[in-house]
Amino acid sequence: MQDYITVCEQAARRGGAILLDWQGRINPREKAPKDLVSEADLASQKAIYEIVHSAFPDHDFLGEEGNPIAIAQRESEFRWIVDPLDGTVNYVHQLPAYSVSVALEQRGELQAGVVYDPIADECFSAVRGEGAFLNGAKIEVSGCDSLRTALVAASFSAGVSRDAEEINRFLDVLVECQALRRLGSAALNLAYLAAGRLDAYWATSVKVWDVAAGLLLVQEAGGSVSGVAGEPFDLSRPRFAAASSKTLHSALIGILKREATGNSAPADFP
Repeated sequence: MQDYITVCEQAARRGGAILLDWQGRINPREKAPKDLVSEADLASQKAIYEIVHSAFPDHDFLGEEGNPIAIAQRESEFRWIVDPLDGTVNYVHQLPAYSVSVALEQRGELQAGVVYDPIADECFSAVRGEGAFLNGAKIEVSGCDSLRTALVAASFSAGVSRDAEEINRFLDVLVECQALRRLGSAALNLAYLAAGRLDAYWATSVKVWDVAAGLLLVQEAGGSVSGVAGEPFDLSRPRFAAASSKTLHSALIGILKREATGNSAPADFP
C-alpha cells in the first residue's frame, strides 16, 4: 500500500504545482474565464494521469475532466478517482481555498487518498487501516460532540435556488450550531474535518471525485460518515454527513432528516 500512497502524493503535488503556474494567467474579471480554468484543469489532470498510469498502467482512472484521459468503464478492480482542481471559483478569484484530490478505490472500497493544498503546501494523506496524516504528522478529528459548540461546513450546488432543500437544511443547522461555513472546496472541508479544524460537514450535490480522498481521511482520523439520512454511505452516490464524533454525527443527521421528511419550518429570509 505504500506504493499507492506515494503515487497519490506525487500526483497530487504535481497537479498542484501546475495549478499554481496557471493561476497567474487567469483574470476573474474577464468575460469568460472558464476556458482558461478548463486549461488549468486539463493540464493538472493530464499530469496526474501520466504519473498514475506510469506506475499502474492496468488500473482504471476516473477524473473530473472526462475522456479521453478519464476512463469511466471498469476494467480493473482498482480505480483512481481524481479531481485536478476542487474549488474552481476560489481558484479563479485567487482565494486560497482550493485543492487537488487523488484517491484509489478497490472494488468500491477506498484504499488510499491525498488532498493537497498547493497554496499552504499542506498534504493530507490516508491509507485504509493506517490513519490520517498532514505533512507526515498524524491527525485526528476534534472529538466535538455538541452542535452548540461545533464549527460546521456545508456545500451547495451551483445556481442553488432560494427554496431549495439545501437552503432549508443550511438554515436548520445554522440556528443549532456554533457557526456554519461554506468554504468552496469539498475536499478541503473533509481534510479540515479530519485535522480537527472543522467538526462536521455535509453535502448533497458533490461528485465522487470531489470527496473520495477526503472521506477516507475523515474515517482514518476517527470521524463518522454516513449517507445524509443516516444510511450506510454509498461511494457511487455521495450524499453524506460526516462528523468528529458519533454523538455529533447523530445530532446532525437528526436535523438533516427534518427536511427530507417535510418537518422543517419554511425558510424566512429578511
